[in-house]
Amino acid sequence: MRMLVGLGNPGDKYAKCRHNTGFIILDRFAEDKNLEWKKSEKFESEISEYEEYLLVKPLTFMNNSGRAVSKLANFYKIDPKDIIVIHDDVDIPFGSIKNQVGKNAAGHHGVEDIIEKLGTKDFVRIRIGVGKPENKNIPVDEWVLQDFSSDNIFEIQKFSRTVESLL
Repeated sequence: MRMLVGLGNPGDKYAKCRHNTGFIILDRFAEDKNLEWKKSEKFESEISEYEEYLLVKPLTFMNNSGRAVSKLANFYKIDPKDIIVIHDDVDIPFGSIKNQVGKNAAGHHGVEDIIEKLGTKDFVRIRIGVGKPENKNIPVDEWVLQDFSSDNIFEIQKFSRTVESLL
């Protein structure tokens, strides 16, 4: 079994924000495949299955994502090399994508927590560019919690096809 994790924050308040890029992409992927999400209190996540993949949306809030990911990895005995994490990245221009393995978190607190809880950075990261604010007075931590426009959400959802091609 392998794990495909989308990072985000639970709740309607965050549903359309840049920091929920991982959730947005996994939701679209699940919708396209007619998959259903099941809430798991035990694993602090919403979970679905597709072929050999466990699809996961941690409900621990972004900065504690590693708690849910490590619980699932330990329970299902999933090697970190078989984990793919999809997340937003302000250091990449909007609409761009970059895949990495074994790199530092580059300031992304959700990824930092996963690295800490797994005890390794040897997992795949799919970094989706959300860009930086044009207005330099907007702090990055506020920027990622702002909603995408409808057009931008549509563009981000298209990455669900890219993700499928990587599976």
